[in-house]
Amino acid sequence: MNTDKTLTPRLVKKLWLAFIVLIAIIGTSYIFITGYFSNKHSEATIQKINASLAEHLIEEKFQNASPFLEDGSVNKALFGDLMHDMMAVNRSIEVYLLDKKGSILYSVVLDHGDGSETKQVSLNPIKSFIASNGQEHILGDDPRNPNEKNIFSAAPYNVNGKEGYIYIVLAGQKLQQVSETLLGRYYSNLGIGGFLLAILFAGIIGYLSIWFLTKNLRLMTGTVKRFQEGDLEARIENPKGSDIEVFANAFNQMADSIVENMDKMKSVDLLRRELIANVSHDLRTPLAILKGYIETMQMKKDSLTEEEKQEYLQITYDNADKLSKLINQLFEYSKLEAEQITPIKEPFSITELSHDLIAKFRVLAQRKQIDLQLNNAQNNSIVFADVGLVERALQNLLENAIKYTPSGGKVTLSLNPKNDQVEISIQDTGTGIPLSEQPFIFDRYKQVVTSSKKQGHGLGLAIVKKIMDLHDTTITVLSKPTEGSSFIFQLPAYQV
Repeated sequence: MNTDKTLTPRLVKKLWLAFIVLIAIIGTSYIFITGYFSNKHSEATIQKINASLAEHLIEEKFQNASPFLEDGSVNKALFGDLMHDMMAVNRSIEVYLLDKKGSILYSVVLDHGDGSETKQVSLNPIKSFIASNGQEHILGDDPRNPNEKNIFSAAPYNVNGKEGYIYIVLAGQKLQQVSETLLGRYYSNLGIGGFLLAILFAGIIGYLSIWFLTKNLRLMTGTVKRFQEGDLEARIENPKGSDIEVFANAFNQMADSIVENMDKMKSVDLLRRELIANVSHDLRTPLAILKGYIETMQMKKDSLTEEEKQEYLQITYDNADKLSKLINQLFEYSKLEAEQITPIKEPFSITELSHDLIAKFRVLAQRKQIDLQLNNAQNNSIVFADVGLVERALQNLLENAIKYTPSGGKVTLSLNPKNDQVEISIQDTGTGIPLSEQPFIFDRYKQVVTSSKKQGHGLGLAIVKKIMDLHDTTITVLSKPTEGSSFIFQLPAYQV
C-alpha cells in the first residue's frame, strides 16, 4: 500500500493502534457477553427441566413417610435417604425443608456446613415461581452462599397440619465450584483464541480499512506534493465525490488563489516597470526644461529683457505645475492600486456637482475657445456614491476632453436619469481615439498615437477606471478618429 510515502508514519501508526485496540475491546466484550448469556441460558434450561422436581418429591416421598416425627421434629432419616437417592442422580442438588415463613427447618447439607449459612429463605421468588408453574427463569436465595442467587425448584406441602415449602437448589455448591473451574478454562482458552483472532482480523481489517479510508487523503497528499514541486495545474479532481470534500475544495480554491496571485504579481511587476519607465520619461522632460531655463536666466541675467524674464519664469512655472500634477496623480493612483482608499458612499446631487465643475473649467475652455456645456441641468439628479471620488473622476475626464479638443470645438457634460441609474457622459469634438487603441486607454500611462505623434494620457484615465471599480460600475468609451470621443458611466440613483 506504501502509505508511508503519502501519509505521515505517525498517522499510520495511530490508525493501526486504533484498530487493534478497537478489535481487542470488541473481542473481549464478545467473550464476556457470550459467557454471561450462555450461563444464563444454561441456568434457565436446567431450571425449566427440573421445575417440577420439588412437586414430584412431595408426591412420591411424603405419601409413604412424613417429613416430621410424632414429636414434631424433622424426620432426618427420611431426608438422609432422600438426599442419598437424589445425589445418586445429580450431586449438585440441595434440598431444604422450609416452614411457611421461609425459615429453614432442616437440610442434610447444613449439617456439614461451615456455619456461614443463612437460616431464612426469601419467599417472594418462591411464590413467583409457583405462580408461573416453573415456566419463568427466577433466581432465589442460596442458603450456603448468602450473597448469591441460584436457580431452584419449589413446591408447597401440608402434612399433619404443618405447612411449608420444599426448596431445592438446582446448582449447588459443588456444581458452582466445577462450573467456576470450567468457566475459567473457557475464558482462558477463548481469551487466547480471541486474542490471536483479534490480531489476525486487526491486521486484515486494518490493512483494508486504512487503504480504503485514506484513499482520498493519499490522493490529496499526492496532489499537494505535485503542487509543491511546481505543477501549478495540479488539482483534486471531482471534490464532490470525495470523503474530504471540504478539504478538497479548500485546497483547489487555495491553489487557484495562489496561481492567480502569482499571475497578478507578474502582471503588476511588468506594469510597474512600464509605469516607472513612462513616468521617468515624462518627469525628465519638464525637469530638463526647468533646468535649461533656470541656467539661461542665471547666465544671461544681465542681458535678458524684462519681457524675456517674465516669459522664462512663466515657462518654469508651467513645467513645475506639470511636475506637481504628475506627482499628485502618481501618488493618488498608487493609493487606489494598493486599495488604501475606501469609498464613503452618501446621497448627493450630481447636478450641483456638475455645475461646480463646469464653472471651474469654463475659464480654461474659454482660453482655448472651446464651448463647454451642461445638458439636462434642469433636473436635479441625486446619486448614491462617494462625492469626492466622483468629482475626481469627472475632473480628469473634463481635463482630457478640453486637452484634446481643438479651438472652436465643443465639450458637453450630460446627465440622463434611466430607471434606478443616472447615466453621465462627457462628449467632445476632439481628435478621437483610434479603434485599435481604445481597449487600452484605461491602462496605466498608456500613450495614444494621434496625428502622427504620441500623446500621453498619463494616469488620469487609469485613476478614473479605478474609481469606477470602487463603485462597482464600468466606464465605456465611444470614439472615432476626427469625430471626437464620449466617455459614459452610470451611478445608482438615490430614491428620496
